[in-house]
Amino acid sequence: MTATHHRPGPRMSEAVRVGEIVFLAGQIPEDLAAGIKVQTRQVLDAIDKVMADLGGSKSDVVSVQVWLADMADFQGMNAVWDAWVDPGTPPARATCGVALARPGMRVEMVAVASLAER
Repeated sequence: MTATHHRPGPRMSEAVRVGEIVFLAGQIPEDLAAGIKVQTRQVLDAIDKVMADLGGSKSDVVSVQVWLADMADFQGMNAVWDAWVDPGTPPARATCGVALARPGMRVEMVAVASLAER
């Protein structure tokens, strides 16, 4: 199988597709001064955009790793997640507390999706 790189840059690709499996790069918020709910919404919007660009949707996401800078944000992140996730096709998910790359960044998500080959 050939790997197809979506929006490749000098350091990384926005996503890489191998057959039906799509690996999304870590999606991060735009507003690093915002609270966890706004940042979570921005990250989920970014996942939606990448999936739409690839011809899919959140229903095609099969796995998500959620990284929180502070586990005290878990409930706030989940409130936004629960409003976003498709209850008929929720992905497998793990959440952990980590030191994120930029000051003010409260959440980052890494997703894997399955898309029918075209």
